[in-house]
Amino acid sequence: MFSIPRFLRWRPVAASCLLTAAFVGSATAQTPAPPSNPPIRIGMIEGLSGAFANTGEAVFRNLVWATERVNARGGVKLPGGNRPLLIERFDSKGQTEEALSGLRSAVDQDIRIVVQGNSSAPAAALIEAINKHNERDPARRVVFLNYSAVDPSLTNERCSFWHFRFDAHADMRMTALMSVLREDRALKRIYLIGQDYSFGQSVLREARRQLAQDRPDIQIVGDELHPLARIKDFLPYATKIKASGAQAVLTGNWGNDLTLLVKAAREVGFEGTFYTFYGNALGAPAAMGEAGVGKVFAVADWFPNTPTAASDAFYRAFRERFPRPEDDYVHMRMQLMIEALAQAIERAGALDATRIASELAKVEVTLAGQTARMRAADHQFQQPLAVAVMDRQGAPGVKFDVEGSGYGFRVVRQLTPRQAEAPHSCAMQRP
Repeated sequence: MFSIPRFLRWRPVAASCLLTAAFVGSATAQTPAPPSNPPIRIGMIEGLSGAFANTGEAVFRNLVWATERVNARGGVKLPGGNRPLLIERFDSKGQTEEALSGLRSAVDQDIRIVVQGNSSAPAAALIEAINKHNERDPARRVVFLNYSAVDPSLTNERCSFWHFRFDAHADMRMTALMSVLREDRALKRIYLIGQDYSFGQSVLREARRQLAQDRPDIQIVGDELHPLARIKDFLPYATKIKASGAQAVLTGNWGNDLTLLVKAAREVGFEGTFYTFYGNALGAPAAMGEAGVGKVFAVADWFPNTPTAASDAFYRAFRERFPRPEDDYVHMRMQLMIEALAQAIERAGALDATRIASELAKVEVTLAGQTARMRAADHQFQQPLAVAVMDRQGAPGVKFDVEGSGYGFRVVRQLTPRQAEAPHSCAMQRP
């Protein structure tokens, strides 16, 4: 029987693990590290219970897979010997105060690298808390890697030497989405809807700005925010959308707030287009079904149906590792993030937060044909972006479906890192 290394076993205090099933028969199963080379622990502070637990677990799967890749090639190379990476889980329950509590627990457990991303409100609080902690306690400084909190302010007025964003921020994503929307000349009426917190507000604000700039002929027939993760029934919203005469909806909603919205839209018979940030997984395609074919657009750094052999192999490897349909949601940027971290630690030559941060600021990584680099001025990752439209699996350009739904996303626009790049207003204070 396969023996799970001691350092990968379940740790009840921090709810850390690499699940037992993940290693039985796995091609990337790891050998135990020598006692003198303990794992490099990464504290994942994320909502693992509550309304958005599915998004937190999707993140965990991605980070596990990414660390397995590093560990399979021997781990992170340091002067004292190679060390494996290990993900430690801290459940924020989707709440800012719980995220801060998770940070305190991670620091108390001598963790110097934390990651978070699902929701910009906790991310902003973590940046502020880490700034204060690192100034107060330089012997225990922490680096924060952000994989999906995309409020633009986090790498602009709130930028920090200790914070690195590996996702395109909301304004960058909107620019990519607008590159397709502005070509829809039949579109004359649009409904804007989003979650009422910093990210959702920034999405609608930028949507209004870019629509006025690129498509002033489009009438905004609805513009509203709703409570984050509190709406169980979106039928009243869907009814208003249909009654407005909107031909399209633009939303940054994610998680259940997006799935429930598209389900409600289908139920009331809304036949318009959805321009989304995250409509390509976590239940949304299955919720929309046939009604979404040709009408649901999403923007991402990468899609499974990216038309290259390297992309195909990358996605097939993920599906072999996580074969259950409900586990299907791989993020290229999270894989690149862990690769960037491993590279930065090796170049730093030690688990020193200041040296690691200095190396992360100039990192460049390539995986499965995708190359990206960190912009040192604001710590905003520069990477390709793509827009894709929902279609039936088997249609041209749709080799892979999503979550076993029978529907996938066909790439219709690809932007180079230079095309996706946006200016910044960061005035970073460096130690």
